[in-house]
Amino acid sequence: MSSPATPGSPASSTASHSSSAAPTLDSLPLFPLHTVLFPDGLLPLRVFEARYVDMVRACMRDRTPFGVCLIASGNEVARPNEPTLPEPVGCLADIVDCNMEQLGVLLISARGRQRFRLLGHSVSPDGLLVGQAELLPPDIIDCKLELLGECLAVLRRIVASLHAEHPGKLPFTEPFLWDDPSWVANRLCELLPVPLKAKQMLMALPDAGMRIEIVHRYMHQHHIL
Repeated sequence: MSSPATPGSPASSTASHSSSAAPTLDSLPLFPLHTVLFPDGLLPLRVFEARYVDMVRACMRDRTPFGVCLIASGNEVARPNEPTLPEPVGCLADIVDCNMEQLGVLLISARGRQRFRLLGHSVSPDGLLVGQAELLPPDIIDCKLELLGECLAVLRRIVASLHAEHPGKLPFTEPFLWDDPSWVANRLCELLPVPLKAKQMLMALPDAGMRIEIVHRYMHQHHIL
């Protein structure tokens, strides 16, 4: 997966807390993509544009995350007078692996962490999007056990099939949280051929039970159950 273009380095990310508001990140480097990252999801990226190479280096040096947002309009590769606009809800990403494919080209793996909501964003001099974001709380867990059980059975079947075809190359990493409704729902959202806008809507839902219900309905309609 590729990224956008131009030289520079990302603004540093700092979290602030107050008793009446959610924690915020004042200078979160953003990576808008034609993909949706879910918490605990694994995102492989081929990074070659100077501003994103610099962003990766800064995140690794400072051990800070960057934000992944689905592109609402615009392109991954920046074009003059065509701004890239991100969706308002995204997911923090930690870099877990980085290799240099060739000079100036990085292959990274990033893992999804906590979701955030953009309060605003700006463009740094090098063209990197920098967001002001509030961190969203963990999912509400109010799930129908019957639906969860059926979704879990499908997920186990898919994982077994993927492991048989490509041993050691699953699109997410251990630990496998089979008894966590959020984890089960998120993995199915990643694996099922759901349109990107629908994936974005599912990722932004605050309720894991609601996500399970929608995914269960989708699998029933498409004869996956």
